Amino acid sequence: MSRQPGTDDNIEAAIFDLDGTVVENSYDWPRIKQTLGSGNQPILSFIEALAEPERSEKMAILEEYEAEQTAMATIRERMAGLVSWLRRRGVKTALVTNNSRGNTAFLLKKFGLEFDLVITREGRLWKPSGAPFREVMRIFGIDSRRCCVVGDTRYDLEAAGDAGIRSVFMLSDEPGKFAGMSVEVFSTVEDLKNRLAAILA
Repeated sequence: MSRQPGTDDNIEAAIFDLDGTVVENSYDWPRIKQTLGSGNQPILSFIEALAEPERSEKMAILEEYEAEQTAMATIRERMAGLVSWLRRRGVKTALVTNNSRGNTAFLLKKFGLEFDLVITREGRLWKPSGAPFREVMRIFGIDSRRCCVVGDTRYDLEAAGDAGIRSVFMLSDEPGKFAGMSVEVFSTVEDLKNRLAAILA
């Protein structure tokens, strides 16, 4: 585990990423971006800016990759228990993903997961913008000091920063990717749960 300073305030809501965090899969994002020709731009913003018919053609390519990874996804070990434990403790849970509503619903049903709020790309609020996180806080009626983010990539970290959320937890076996960043990195869900238990105590 790698730690950086966060916040001393208690946590009333936890925002989770889906792919790579709640479920494990193997998206080859560099290859996908190369295929789409999106360069360094966020994929959804890139596709949205295209004219038809190219926009629909590129979205179809993305959806093909997503369908493949959704079908092969497995739930991260002990993740279901962590989400259920948080809810029992009175912590509101949200799932924010750039994936589609259909893929998200499929995965939640497959693994028997329940969140108090789910935001998918159809809401047109996409990471790395903090807009979807701000929407979660608005709906839950809390501010950024009472909220944490659980993710696995810099998109999650950037979105948290844009939304003013300081408590950010990454699930990753490569803590070096987040060196020097204001984030806590955990290799297992159990380690993350222990950290959250200490905060909630």
